[in-house]
Amino acid sequence: MSTTPPSSTPSSLPTSPASGELDLRGEVCPYTFVRARLALEALPLGASLVVTVDHAPAAASVPRSFAEWGQEVTAVAPAGPGHWTIAVVKRVE
Repeated sequence: MSTTPPSSTPSSLPTSPASGELDLRGEVCPYTFVRARLALEALPLGASLVVTVDHAPAAASVPRSFAEWGQEVTAVAPAGPGHWTIAVVKRVE
């Protein structure tokens, strides 16, 4: 039987990528994508970000801009009257 105490560092435990949420209601294009891009750039690869917008053109342009940048848009969905959520996973720096 070992008397060595177990390690208290969780380095051997798997970690999930960071995620975030960004509420951009009240913002309009092109600021919606600029702010969303800055938020995603701050996250590590594999992290997810959920962006909420209430500007109808942003519901189309933000996912398109993320895809053109090389990120993975996983969902664009209505989130209530007049606003949408856009889920994206960071795939490139």
